[in-house]
Amino acid sequence: MIRSDSIRGHLDSIILRLIFEEDQYGYEISKQISERTDDRFQIKEATLYAVFQRLEKKDLIESYFGDVSHGGKRKYYRITTLGRAYLREAAAEWKQTKEIIDVFMEGLN
Repeated sequence: MIRSDSIRGHLDSIILRLIFEEDQYGYEISKQISERTDDRFQIKEATLYAVFQRLEKKDLIESYFGDVSHGGKRKYYRITTLGRAYLREAAAEWKQTKEIIDVFMEGLN
């Protein structure tokens, strides 16, 4: 399991990336994060919804209600044009960050 503080600063980008691929609802995003990381990283529901609120406030995503399923309407999230631009910038920044960290960490294992 990875310490969540190692990833916390990148949660916005991770969630934007998943929503960039397709509109999704909260549980679906949480499940994908666990599956794609082979359960090495899991996001708490409270954290996930705090990220949704932050991203909506910045106009990087928007929400809408889907069709009724399992007794209720699911709230879906979609990325905005501004969100796409932010995600591209975040990806470029991550690449540079990773290169710098690699300079110091490679060859230690």
